[in-house]
Parts: sequence; C-alpha cells; structure tokens
Amino acid sequence: MPIQSAELVEYLNALSRVEDPVLQRMEAEAQRDRFPIIGPAAGQFCYLMARAIGARRVFELGSGYGYSTLWFARAVRDGGGGEVYHTVWDEALSRRARANLAEAGVADLVRFHVGEAVAYLRRVEGPFDLIFNDIDKEGYPASLPVIKEKIRPGGLLILDNALWQGRVWDPAERGATTEAIRTVTRMVWNDPDFVARQIVPIRDGLLVALRA
Repeated sequence: MPIQSAELVEYLNALSRVEDPVLQRMEAEAQRDRFPIIGPAAGQFCYLMARAIGARRVFELGSGYGYSTLWFARAVRDGGGGEVYHTVWDEALSRRARANLAEAGVADLVRFHVGEAVAYLRRVEGPFDLIFNDIDKEGYPASLPVIKEKIRPGGLLILDNALWQGRVWDPAERGATTEAIRTVTRMVWNDPDFVARQIVPIRDGLLVALRA
C-alpha cells in the first residue's frame, strides 16, 4: 500500500530535484523501465546526511545503475573529496553505472565492484563514515554485524525500504522479506552500539542510525 499520498510524494520530489541532467535522465529512465531507485527526496536526504557528518568514505551495499551513488558522490565532492564504493552483482549494471557517473563528472570518486556486497564490505579496509544498505531485504539481518564493524564512531547507517510499503505494521503480513525488515529494525533499536535511530518516512522509509 502507498505510505504517502501521490501529491505529497510529488511535492517532496519537486522540492528535492536539482539541476543535474544526469540525475534527471536517470530518473526518467527509472520511470520508463520501472527500475527501483531511491528518487529525488530520498536522494536529497542522503546527500544531507552525508554532508552533515562530513562524510569522506561512503559504502553502498546494492547500488543499481548508480543513482544513489551519484547523490553520495555529489556530497563527498562538495564536502572536499573522498570516495564512494558502488557494489552490484550484475556486470551490465556496473557498466551502466560507470557511464552514468563518468558523464556526471564524479567517476574518479567512485570505487566500482561487481560481486556480493556484504562479502566485499567484509574485505575492504574500514572505517566508513556512512554505509547505505539496499541489498535484498532478506539479507538485512545478517549484514548488520558486518556493517557495525565498518562504521566509524559517529558514523551513520542508512537502510532503505524500512517501511516496506506498510507491510511492516500489518500483523497479517508474515512473508520472509517483511519479517527480515522487522528483524533488522528490532536489532538496530535494541543495539547499544547505536545511540540514536529513527525511520524517516520518505519514499519507502529510510532507517537512520548513529553509531556510538
């Protein structure tokens, strides 16, 4: 079920769009192809969070064709430089992301990897200022210990689809994906290693947690 009215979604997206032809083209392609992206409002929020903590190192678990990566790369660039890790399973998506980010002029800030995202995060040297999690939702609970290990003190976890189109609060919903999102949410809320956390109801819900 939609968790916001169509009018509210369009209002927030209109406020959040920037004059970036690459972002605008990627949004149009996502709408045409029904490809899931975080969209302008969530993108602007991720940019805000990255700038607010002065993020220089960002790791994305699940990056698609680079839409969210571009928002984070813009934040890192505007904050003085750094690096953003883009990870996907699919080589074709990775090639598409490389082209998109090169066109946007930020490819030099991005480290591209094709393969399983959590395993790659486990191998990469930390810490990271911000980790964005948008992998297959059933993998969320198992990914959390690895993420915690790699976020610096005072860094942020942002987890996408935390409201799962309203299914998480519907007691009749018992699917594996819904239960995985409920489980990781409880894990974050009960974990003393996160000193603050909240779900921001933009798009499909962004869970944001501050590492102790």
